[in-house]
Amino acid sequence: MKRPLLITLIILAVLLLIPAVSIIRWAFKEKKPIDIVILDKTVPTLERLGHRSFTYILTNERFVRKEKGGSFSAARDYYGFVPQRPVREKQFRKKDFRLTELIDLADNNDALYYADTYGVFFNDWYQGIKKTRRSRKLYGGLNNNDYLLMSEMSKRDKLVIVEYNTFDYPTAGLEKFKSEELLGITSKGWMGQHYRSLDTATAQGVPGWMPALYRKQYREPWTFTNPGVVLLKDNSIIVLEEGRHLASALPVITTSEGWAEKFNLPATVVFTNTFDIIDPGENNVVSEFNLMTTPEGDSLLAVNDLAAVFPAVTQEPSVQNTYYFAGDFANNRIPFWTSRFNGADKWARLLFFSDNENDPNRFFWRYYKPLVTSIFNDCHEKIAGK
Repeated sequence: MKRPLLITLIILAVLLLIPAVSIIRWAFKEKKPIDIVILDKTVPTLERLGHRSFTYILTNERFVRKEKGGSFSAARDYYGFVPQRPVREKQFRKKDFRLTELIDLADNNDALYYADTYGVFFNDWYQGIKKTRRSRKLYGGLNNNDYLLMSEMSKRDKLVIVEYNTFDYPTAGLEKFKSEELLGITSKGWMGQHYRSLDTATAQGVPGWMPALYRKQYREPWTFTNPGVVLLKDNSIIVLEEGRHLASALPVITTSEGWAEKFNLPATVVFTNTFDIIDPGENNVVSEFNLMTTPEGDSLLAVNDLAAVFPAVTQEPSVQNTYYFAGDFANNRIPFWTSRFNGADKWARLLFFSDNENDPNRFFWRYYKPLVTSIFNDCHEKIAGK
């Protein structure tokens, strides 16, 4: 055999052997039995992006269902909006908590994760229809049974994690009030989103209804073209443009040294998904959002009783078993095929995100995955009595 061909075959064998060994090592990792109730009402496609990356973490870290011992499935192991195949027929079902099963769910599960309660709307589900800000709701919003299960889990000191937009539209006022009271936080009603461009003419720009809302409120034309952040509350809008209101349009999550060490988090990480603004009350603030505002941006926020720094993750201070993530943390496009690779984080550093602090893909690998892993490792240790 010629030497170049032999070298090529050896390289190919090594390249195949590395992932094979990684999968074998993953298969022999110690399983961590835990039962989790996952809720995702915003599932307009079979990708299930609203909770898929959370399921990835459970799989990769070997959290398994107690009774069956298998990994959690993003397609099956959740409550909420469930698209049916074939997708072209636009059929779906609603998998909800029944009032009669709430006590059993609270007794028999160790953790609760509300990934997304926003829901699915007519324009989300039936593609090809002209987009507006809001259309008719097909399904969504936190309902009374969702609140009651959260309350029952809290009473039992079970792990409760609730994500962004739980309190706001389309959740009804009563459920909003009760949920805020239960979690000890208050929504300010503002939600925000980073945009690579504020120009409506670009593919990555803002949706067409935003300039109309802006003109109606300020009686001024929409002249923004740079990257920026848009904040919305009911029919009110605030536009923060890079170069004028922001030194940098990229929102940053900052974590102090103590919390960073506890949850294995970086001091800073860029976050480009949607977020909401809350008052943490007496809760511990694990991490904070930081908008890189200029003095003009600070003034614009102050007029609306807002600040450039606000909570990103809160923790109930007593039992420390209830968390609120004030951003769309679980919505990440990740290569699910790597979930059964031992040491997937090391592969990710080579293939899926860069050392550039402005790389938005860093959020999942550097922040969300270690945060969720730490929280659920603590939960599992409590269950196992370690």
